[in-house]
Amino acid sequence: MNAADGMNYAPVGEKKAVVKPGEFVFSAARLDHGHIYGMCNALTEAGATLKYVWDPDKEKVAHFLKMYPQATPAESEEQILQDKDTMMVAAAAVTSERGPFGVTVMEHGKDYFTDKAPFTTTAQLNKAKETVAKTGKKYMVYYSERLHVEGAILAGYMVDAGEIGKVISVTGFGPHRLGAKNRPAWFFEKDKYGGILCDIGSHQIEQYLHFAGEEDAEVTMARIGNYGHPEYPGLDDFGDCTLTGKNGTTNYFRVDWFNPDGLRTWGDGRTFILGTEGFIEIRKYINLGAENVSGNHVYLVNGKGEQYFDATGKTGFPFFGGLILDCLNRTEKAMTQAHAFKAAELCLRAQETAVVIAP
Repeated sequence: MNAADGMNYAPVGEKKAVVKPGEFVFSAARLDHGHIYGMCNALTEAGATLKYVWDPDKEKVAHFLKMYPQATPAESEEQILQDKDTMMVAAAAVTSERGPFGVTVMEHGKDYFTDKAPFTTTAQLNKAKETVAKTGKKYMVYYSERLHVEGAILAGYMVDAGEIGKVISVTGFGPHRLGAKNRPAWFFEKDKYGGILCDIGSHQIEQYLHFAGEEDAEVTMARIGNYGHPEYPGLDDFGDCTLTGKNGTTNYFRVDWFNPDGLRTWGDGRTFILGTEGFIEIRKYINLGAENVSGNHVYLVNGKGEQYFDATGKTGFPFFGGLILDCLNRTEKAMTQAHAFKAAELCLRAQETAVVIAP
């Protein structure tokens, strides 16, 4: 895994199978974003069996097969959709195509696992909701900055254990390295990637809802701008937003594409969780100035004192095994459908109402 490359960030964890080989079969399709590798890593580590892979770009398929030689290249997307063994389709399509493709997958009787952001328009979200209700299938989302970061998982356990009392506010920072020369053309077209608050802002909003225990919130401020990339007029290179939860908690987050080349990782992502009895800071991907490039640093301060935890190798990534079991048992223990959709709804609302502040 290349720590400097956010687009292809694909954590590798311990193998903790929750099913036997062949008990849960999935196929991969539409390999437009490198997050598909993180998704497939996590599912196979949890015991899922990867059967087919498909993409119209044969080079992408060839690269995928180097990583997952157990997969069989499908002759068409339809072959995956019609396959009786495939229970779930995992996909990282062009963002604007994720919603429509998910509807197609569910209409073919399969659960759907998509990279974030799951939609670029409210109409897509509403159609997906209708299809979930009609088919009973799942539309799950790879909100990787919480689900695939052990520091975030450990922090969640601390919140659940009452270590900082009742959560009052969550603040998040999500700087990313642009790496423009390695990005596909669609990445710079707003109607295709959805805008920065819709895209990487979705991580921040999902985390807020989870850590604060909120089921709904109001977007109270949203701003976007293009400060440094006039050659890409469709790109938001900066965005920030505030939300107020239904239960009175607050959230502020900032996302941007200004991660400097001198930083040894693709982004100094951080989350601060304030409670009535303490606070938590998560340094997700790097501890600035430290010799080793490592993440998962968690700081807990409460009435007991100041504590530091290195979460690496401590929690694993339980969401993915939970998702497999949810699909088999038709439960919602790993993540509720309502939560996945609410995070998507709020990031769409933030993008739609954002004030343009630059240029």
